[in-house]
Amino acid sequence: MSDDTQTGPDERLSYEQARAELATVVERLEAGGTSLEESLALWERGEKLAEICQRRLDGARARIAAARQADADA
Repeated sequence: MSDDTQTGPDERLSYEQARAELATVVERLEAGGTSLEESLALWERGEKLAEICQRRLDGARARIAAARQADADA
C-alpha cells in the first residue's frame, strides 16, 4: 500500500527522526491514560512511522548490496 514516490512531509523524515518519534509514540501508548480515539491515532501514527523506518532500512540494504556487487564486479 505504501508508495515510494510519496513526497509528503512524513516521507522527508530521516530514519533517525522517524525512529525517535516512533519511540515517543510507543512511550505514550505504554504509559496509558489516553482516550480510545487518541490511542488509535497514536497507533496509526506509529504504523506510519514504522513503515518509513522500514523503507529507509530497505534502501540502505539495497545501497550496500549494490556497493558490494560493484566491488565484486571490479
